[in-house]
Amino acid sequence: MKSNQFSWFSFFIRLCVAITLVFVSYNPAGLSYYHWAITSLPDVTPVKAFAGLVLLIGWVVYIRATLRSLGVIGISLAVAFFGTLFWMIIDWGIVSADNLTAVTYITQTILCLIMAAGMSWSHIRRRMSGQIDADDVDN
Repeated sequence: MKSNQFSWFSFFIRLCVAITLVFVSYNPAGLSYYHWAITSLPDVTPVKAFAGLVLLIGWVVYIRATLRSLGVIGISLAVAFFGTLFWMIIDWGIVSADNLTAVTYITQTILCLIMAAGMSWSHIRRRMSGQIDADDVDN
């Protein structure tokens, strides 16, 4: 399989990396970089600084790729889609809006899905339309 081929497995890998990035950065369970390093400021160790830099690099890569791939309109549509879905979940009583832990997990999962879609969108668009991006053209 070529490296530029898209599959559900490649989307799943991007989603797993996004989930790792988001939930390692912060999660309500208290097992995150935020709880380990940020709440203990100003006690900074080289390991905490290195881990923070690795997370920052991951965030920059995912956010830049998502912004370039989806654009402002695409991100707005994705947020509107998932926001409406989240609204339905609360309106139907599946999750209470007062349950801050559940709301945080759902919001973080939505962020992961948007970032994974952003990382994959160029491949998905190429597969659906047959068009390629200018970045994909070989010299």
